[in-house]
Amino acid sequence: MKFSVSQSALAGALAVVSKGMASNSTLPILSGVYIKAEEGVLEFQTTNLTISIRHKIQANVEEAGATVLSGKILSNIVKTLPDSAVSFEGAGHTVLISCEKSKFRLNTLEAGDFPEFPDLSPDRSIELPSGLLSQMVDKVYKVTSKDSSRPILSGILLSVEENTIRLVATDSYRLAVCDSNTETSSVDEAFVAIVPGNTFHDVLTLPSMTEEVMVGITDSQVVFSFGNTTYVSRKIDGTFPNYRQLLPPSCTTSVRIDVPQFAAALKRVSVIALANPSVRFDIDADDKVLKLSASSPDQGESTELLPVEVEGEGMAIALNYHYVFDCVNAATGQDSITLELQSAMQPGIFKSYSKINYLYLLMPVRM
Repeated sequence: MKFSVSQSALAGALAVVSKGMASNSTLPILSGVYIKAEEGVLEFQTTNLTISIRHKIQANVEEAGATVLSGKILSNIVKTLPDSAVSFEGAGHTVLISCEKSKFRLNTLEAGDFPEFPDLSPDRSIELPSGLLSQMVDKVYKVTSKDSSRPILSGILLSVEENTIRLVATDSYRLAVCDSNTETSSVDEAFVAIVPGNTFHDVLTLPSMTEEVMVGITDSQVVFSFGNTTYVSRKIDGTFPNYRQLLPPSCTTSVRIDVPQFAAALKRVSVIALANPSVRFDIDADDKVLKLSASSPDQGESTELLPVEVEGEGMAIALNYHYVFDCVNAATGQDSITLELQSAMQPGIFKSYSKINYLYLLMPVRM
C-alpha cells in the first residue's frame, strides 16, 4: 500500500469518521480506522458495533491496499502536521507516514479482522434538507431520555408526510414536538422512523454534511447518506408513546411572553433555586403580569414581575427551571412564546410558531 494525500483532506476525513471509533472497547480493532486505498480514492471506516461510518476522499494512490491504524494516534499526528502532502507506505505490520521533515512508523492491525461495513439496502428512504433538519433536531434531542431501561425514549420519532417533517422526543417528564413544511422527495405513505437522539444530532453536525441528506431504514438500521459519507446506526425497535393523547384540545389560561425578557428574568430568579429546582409562575389576569418566584430554606427567596398578554383566568403553577431553560433555548430567535395552562396539577405547554413550529409540554412540580 502506498499513497499520498493532502493534510487538510486527511484531517477532514478523520474528523468525519472519528465519531464511530470505540473509546473504551476491549477490542483494539474497534478503536482503529480502517483505510483502503484503490484507484485514486481513499476509503475510511470506523465502527463501535452500534454505529458505522464510511467516508471517501480523493488521493494519489500508487499501490492499492488496506490497513487499520489507531484512530486516536493517527488523528493526533495529522493535527500537528503542516498543510502539505502526507505520504503513507505500508510494509508488513507497519506503516511509514512522512510529511516534509516529519516521519512516523506506526504498528498496524490486520485489515481482515475489521468488521464488515453493514450491507445497505434500505426498505424505504427519503431526501430531506439537512439545514432545516439540523435546526429541528437541536430543538428536541435534549429531551430524549438517558435511562437505558427504556431505550424507546432515547430516540427521536421522525415522520414525514405530505411535505411536513415532524420530530418528537420525550423523557416522560416533558415532551418536545416540532414540525415544518418543506419540499421532500415524494413518498406514497408516511415515512416513520425512531432514530437514537445522539446519533441524529451527531450525524447532522459532521463537517462533510451536504445540503440534502438521504435517510433510509431497514429492519434493524437507519442509514444517512450524503456526499461521500455514509452513516449507519441501529434503529430503535418498539412503539413510540402516543404523544397526541397528552395534548389537550383547549386551555384555561394563555400567556404570551417576551422570550428575551423571560430568559433573563428566569436566569435571575433561579439563582436562589439551588436545592429545589422549582420556579413558581403566578399569572395575574387583571394586571397582565407574570410573577416568577423561587425560594430556598437556606438561601432566601427571589421574585420578578414580567408584563405579559393574558387570555383567560389567573393561575399558578410550579415548573422545573432546568427544563424551562431547555425550552427557552430552543425558542431562541423568537420574539415571543405562549404558555398554555389548564390547572396547577396539569402540564404546562409552551408554543412558538415560525418556519419551525415548536411545542414543549412540561409536567408541573408540587408547589
